[in-house]
Amino acid sequence: MKRIIFSLAFASILWSCKTASSSITGNTKQEVQVGINLNEVKNDKVMVTVNPPSISTDEITYHIPKTVPGTYSEDNYGRYIEDLKAYDTKGNLLSVKKTDANSWSITNAKTLDKITYLVNDSFDTETGKKFGGDEIFSPAGSNIDAGKNIMLNTHCFVGYFTNYMSIPYNVTISHPATIWGATSMTDFDTSTTNDKFIASRYAVLVENPIMYAKPDYTTFTIDGMEILIAVYSPTGKVTAESITPEMKTMMTAQKNFLGKINATKKYSVLLYLSSMKEDDAKGFGALEHPTATTVVLPEMMPKEELVKSMKDVVSHEFFHIVTPLSIHSKEIQYFDYNAPKMSQHLWMYEGVTEYFANLFQINQGLINEEEFFSRIAEKITRANTLNDTMSFTTMSANVLTEPYKDQYLNVYEKGALIGMCLDIIIREKSNGEKGILDLMQKLSTEYGPTKPFNDEELFAKITSLTYPEVGTFLNTYVSGTTPIPYATYLAKVGVTNTIEKVPGNVFLKEKIPYVIINQQTKEIIVDPNIKLIDFYTHLGIKGGDIIMAINEKPYSLDNIYEMITESQNWKENDAITVKIKRDGVAQIIEGKVKLPYEEKEGLKATDSSKSKLKEAWFKA
Repeated sequence: MKRIIFSLAFASILWSCKTASSSITGNTKQEVQVGINLNEVKNDKVMVTVNPPSISTDEITYHIPKTVPGTYSEDNYGRYIEDLKAYDTKGNLLSVKKTDANSWSITNAKTLDKITYLVNDSFDTETGKKFGGDEIFSPAGSNIDAGKNIMLNTHCFVGYFTNYMSIPYNVTISHPATIWGATSMTDFDTSTTNDKFIASRYAVLVENPIMYAKPDYTTFTIDGMEILIAVYSPTGKVTAESITPEMKTMMTAQKNFLGKINATKKYSVLLYLSSMKEDDAKGFGALEHPTATTVVLPEMMPKEELVKSMKDVVSHEFFHIVTPLSIHSKEIQYFDYNAPKMSQHLWMYEGVTEYFANLFQINQGLINEEEFFSRIAEKITRANTLNDTMSFTTMSANVLTEPYKDQYLNVYEKGALIGMCLDIIIREKSNGEKGILDLMQKLSTEYGPTKPFNDEELFAKITSLTYPEVGTFLNTYVSGTTPIPYATYLAKVGVTNTIEKVPGNVFLKEKIPYVIINQQTKEIIVDPNIKLIDFYTHLGIKGGDIIMAINEKPYSLDNIYEMITESQNWKENDAITVKIKRDGVAQIIEGKVKLPYEEKEGLKATDSSKSKLKEAWFKA
C-alpha cells in the first residue's frame, strides 16, 4: 500500500479546518455462492446473499475480515455489516450470535441454506470514525452511490466460513445496465445486467476489486500483458483516455525494467476521483493486488499533478507483483484475515518496492540524475525523523500494535533506503554486473507465488545468493538497531551530501498552510493566526484577506490545487497581481514575488573515479 502523505497534505489539512439474491437458492456444490444486488440500494446499503457449502458441524462461524493484506491496520470491516440473518432449508430463521466485531456464530449449521446481510459503505463515514475503530484507508474501502459508482473491494462485501476458505467462490452481481464493472476477473455472464465471477478460493476473491460506474476505460497491451485503465470522475473532468498516454509510457518502462521477472497476463488500474465533499473519500493513495491497483485521488487536482501522483502510486503498486506477490513468507501465503500474524520483512515488501518505483524511472530515462538524488535525499531526511534505532524486522512483525504502528511510514523511507544500500553493495561486489533486481529474480525463481519462505530463513537465503557483506548489512542494520550510515554506501558510487538553499512554497511550509478555507463560501483566506512570510508582507497582504484571483485568474476551493501548482513555477521578483477582498472591499495589489528560502540537504555525484559503478547502478 502506498499512501500519498506529502503531496496531498495540503488538501487534507484544508478539509480538516432479476436480482442476485433470487438466483442462488440452494447449493449442491462444495463452493460458496454469493449474490450481490446493486439494483436495490437503500440508504447506501447493498444486500448480499450467501449460500454456504455443505456444513458438517452443528455450529459454523461467518467472518468478515478484520484486516487485509497491504493495509497493515486493524480495520474491522465487520462494523459495516448490518442485519445478518441465517435461514435453514425451509426458510426458517436460525439462531445467530455476534461473537466479535467481525464474526457471527450460526447454530444448527447442518441445516443452513443461506445467510443475508446489508453492507454499508466506508467512504461516507471516513471522517469522525462513526462506526469505531481505525479509519478505513479509502483504496481499501467501499463506496455505494446507487446508479453512479460502487467501489466493490470484495473483502468489504464478502466473508468466509471457518475452515472453508480454500473452496471456490461463485459470485453473481446484478446491476443496472448503465454501470459496468471494471476488474481483472473474467465475467462469465454475457448479459449487461448480471456478472458472474469465479475465484478458486477466498484469498483470490479478496485480491480482485471491482469498480462499477458508467463505462470509462481504455485497454492496451504491453509485451503480452493486457492493461485496463478505468476511471470514475464525478463531474467527468478526467477520463481514462486523458491519462492513458502517460500511464502507457510509465508501465511500458516498468515492464522493460523488470524483464523476465514478471509474467502477469492482465493488470487493472481502478481510479476513483473524490469530490472531496464531506461524505466522500479522503484517504488518498493506492492499494496493491496481484493483478490490480485501486487508486483514490481528489478530482480537483490539476491534470499535471494527477498524472504525477498516478505515476508515483501506480508504479509502486505495480512493482508489488515482484514482492510480496511473487516472493513472500508463510504469513502472507496463509494470511489470517481475523487474527493476522505479520511478517518481519516489510523492508522488502514495501521498501524494495518503493525503491524500484524510483530506480526504474532513472533506469528508463523518465527522470534525470538530479531528480533521483532529490528523491533519495528526501527519503533520508524523512527517515531521520522516525526511530532509526528500532529493529526494522521487529517493527514489521509488530506493525499492528504500538509503538511499532507509529513507525509504519518508515517502510517507504528507510525501507527504500535499505533496498538502495543492498543494491549498491551487490553492484560493488559484482563490479557493476548485478544488482538487487537480479537478487529478486533469483528469489522469484526459488520461491514464486505458491511457495512461501520461512521468515527467519530469508536473510540466510539472500546471503547465499549474493555476498557475505549483504548478510552482514541485513543483520546489522535491518534486524539490528544500528542506524544506517547512508553516506558510506553512497560514497561507493561517488555520491556525497550537499547543502543548498532552495525556494519553498508560498502557501505551505512543511504541513502548515498559510491559507485556510471557508467551507461555506469556498473562499481562500490568508490565515490571521500565523506569522506571514515575506511573500505576503512584501505585497502588503494581511491575515484575514480573501484571495480572489492571482494574475487575473480567479481561485477558490474548487481550483486551489491549480493555484498551488502554478505557484511552484514562480521565480524571485516575477511580477504578480493579486486581487483580494479586505473588510468586504475588493482591491488589486501589484508587486513582485518574494519567495521563502530554506536550507535543504541534497546529494550530488562528486567522485568521477566511481562514475562507472554509478552508471551501472542506474542503467545496468
